[in-house]
Amino acid sequence: GFADALLGEMAEEFNCAIASYKGSLKKFLVQMAEALDIPTSEPKYNANGDEVGEKALTADGLKEEIACNVGDETLLIIPDSQRLPASLRYWLEGLLDNGINLVLFAVANPRRDVFLRLLEVELSLPSDLEIREVMRKEARRLGLSLSRSQLANLQSQAGRNPMLARKVIRATALGINNKKPEHSQYLDISPIIISGLMALGIVRFIGMGTGNKGLYIVGGVALILAMMFKQIGQVKGARKRLGQ
Repeated sequence: GFADALLGEMAEEFNCAIASYKGSLKKFLVQMAEALDIPTSEPKYNANGDEVGEKALTADGLKEEIACNVGDETLLIIPDSQRLPASLRYWLEGLLDNGINLVLFAVANPRRDVFLRLLEVELSLPSDLEIREVMRKEARRLGLSLSRSQLANLQSQAGRNPMLARKVIRATALGINNKKPEHSQYLDISPIIISGLMALGIVRFIGMGTGNKGLYIVGGVALILAMMFKQIGQVKGARKRLGQ
């Protein structure tokens, strides 16, 4: 992905590390420390003070060790940073005070904590050709042979999302053919509906003020019908498939 490409581009200029948070704080810190060649253990001593081996650092110990060994020559890259818990976000804020360079990738900017201190750059969506290349690589990894026409057909199910593109290929390899696109983009037209209802209300009040009963009745009935259709349109059934 783009994070890996950035890592390869900046590796010669900075001491780089890339780490993804997947639910385990300690694994995340160990991954980061190992990428920066920072020790993840400390000497272990017996009751006589003799060194008898090593013991793994705790999560707090890893935080302190990393903070002591990073600086302005360090670049930390974190994909899917919207997953980071508050404790890590506050810790990263402290690292910024040490002068480190930090790149956080997120689907949407959470606009809090450490994110408020970073510049926001919106990346453009991948092109159709780039998505098909992602799908081709995933198909090759799974030993699946797909023609260009098949890739084009499958790409329509994933849109321009690399994660969904890989998922579509995995489903195809398992013989699961889901022709419905998994990506959805909706346009909120509620302001238009509300404006229409207000316009009907204006017609009703004009009829009331001018004494035009026909206009008053038509405006009132139209307003009530529009409100009824609006409420009926909000009715949604349970989205369950057969057998669930």
